[in-house]
Amino acid sequence: MIRLDLGEIAGIVGGRVVDADPTGSVVAGPAFLDSRAPEPGGLFVAFDGEHVDGHDYARATVEGGAAAVLGTRATGVPTVLVTDARAALQELARIVLARRREMRSPLTVVAVTGSQGKTTVKDMLARVLAEAGPTVATAGSFNNELGLPLTVLRADEQTRYLVLEMGARGVGNLTELCAIAPPDVSLVLNVGKAHMGEFGSQAQIAVTKGELVEALQPDGAAVLNLDDPLVAAMSDRTNAHVWTFGTSADSEVRLGEVRLDDLGRASFDLGYRGETEHVSLLVLGGHQSLNAAAVCATGLAAGRPFDRIADSLRAVDRLSPGRMELHERADGLAVVNDAYNANPDSMRAALETLARMGRGSTRRTVAVLGEMRELGPDADQEHRRVGRLAHRLGIDVVVVVGSGAKGVYDALVGLRGRDDDGRHATRQVETTTEAGSWLRENVAGPDVVLIKASRGERLERVADIVMGEPDGPDGPDAPDGEESVS
Repeated sequence: MIRLDLGEIAGIVGGRVVDADPTGSVVAGPAFLDSRAPEPGGLFVAFDGEHVDGHDYARATVEGGAAAVLGTRATGVPTVLVTDARAALQELARIVLARRREMRSPLTVVAVTGSQGKTTVKDMLARVLAEAGPTVATAGSFNNELGLPLTVLRADEQTRYLVLEMGARGVGNLTELCAIAPPDVSLVLNVGKAHMGEFGSQAQIAVTKGELVEALQPDGAAVLNLDDPLVAAMSDRTNAHVWTFGTSADSEVRLGEVRLDDLGRASFDLGYRGETEHVSLLVLGGHQSLNAAAVCATGLAAGRPFDRIADSLRAVDRLSPGRMELHERADGLAVVNDAYNANPDSMRAALETLARMGRGSTRRTVAVLGEMRELGPDADQEHRRVGRLAHRLGIDVVVVVGSGAKGVYDALVGLRGRDDDGRHATRQVETTTEAGSWLRENVAGPDVVLIKASRGERLERVADIVMGEPDGPDGPDAPDGEESVS
């Protein structure tokens, strides 16, 4: 965050300073919400929540190194008092970003949205842009009305690129986020079925995702997936320059034939204006090839050279936790933890990767699947489709966790029964503990296990059990403790 004294912060948010000299106390670190991890010189934003009142931990954060508190009541330590902490945080981010843009050193704001893949693409893109200058990117999927301003306030005078993942739960959400952080480059990955229960239809999701390109100024850049008709149509919603990516010959960045190795890692050609770069990814999943094309087009729109982008993509070896995260146990058991989130499209991609990892080898494939949340009235049908896909792909063992995913189990049993013969099985359990216990007794190297569900199912605990790691404490992976938004 750019340096501000408490008096300046109070002036921006319409608050007043208590328990401190307004000009003598300076905030030079990021804003943060987690009192357990104070940011040196940072600003602790205290919320009076349903279960916890952050103001009770204000003194501890200052003693731990924070400079001050932004809250709705006095805390006995330097505090900027406001009537609405969330509105104040958003306004602070908006004004601070506007001031940062006025500085001599350039800053490019890149916004990323899509029904699936946006966190992975954000991670890849941050790696690509960081090669050119200091880059701040959304942590995990802090992509909502609290997470976004927190990310904005991590940018300082030296930041060259600010990469913001933006999610939405309804029409107008992205417009609100773009009002805080107007983008210079807007990337829309896809319009899928995630959160259909809240949006009602894919057409309505497309209306919302398109708000990201409508927020662009004429000198901005919209990066659109030409393979997705609902995304491609968004070109009519902006006067900014449009960059496209996809497998179509008309794509500005064209993805060529994709080949997968035995671990499901993709190799492919990317074409741009007569040039070709061959890329072999280190991260798992054939679907990462289209993500890489999206990153390439966005990097170009942000001014990076084509060959340097390809070099950076080849070097990406890790993503945010819980996204196609490969672990290997001492006995050769492979565990793919993709438990951070799930929707029909990402579930299909993960199962196809699992099938590939087992194909042509002695590996038995095991899928541990939980509920895909927020699918509305189509939820049972979509879960049954996953079950049919697992059968069609020849997944050897499917363990279904929780009643919300029962459609997966029902579809599989209807097609092949329980098949509990040692190599093949279809199981239904109620809890992550039951799933982990069953796996500890029934899988071993060289089996490969995929763990996949919506974030609220906490299936990452299964990975911990199987790998023999202690179950860690629950923590709010999104700033409001909710499922990351679409």
